[in-house]
Amino acid sequence: MPITANVGARARATLEVRLVDLSVSGARIEHGELLRPGSACAFQFPPAIGSLVISARVIHSTVVGSMQNADGERHLRYQTGLQFVGVTPEQRRALEGVVERLTPGGGVEVVRLHF
Repeated sequence: MPITANVGARARATLEVRLVDLSVSGARIEHGELLRPGSACAFQFPPAIGSLVISARVIHSTVVGSMQNADGERHLRYQTGLQFVGVTPEQRRALEGVVERLTPGGGVEVVRLHF
């Protein structure tokens, strides 16, 4: 189930990531590009699980290994911690529902981050 997160910066780009963990306070994602701590994000869930958009901030981004692309090239693999910020009571209730519906370790694979 795809999830989209818009990461704000001066230039806009999209980064596909894998959702590793989700809580009402933030998310852990895995991807192939370095995300700078302090970067602002707008984390957007797909309509299938609520069309929720929550502001977030990159807390840390760490190399956790490498991955091989379709051309056989190896690239670094990162895990990044996102903290949700400025969450309204309505967003928190919706987020609690999303967290309850998602199965730990499964269900959600691809997430998109928009820079």
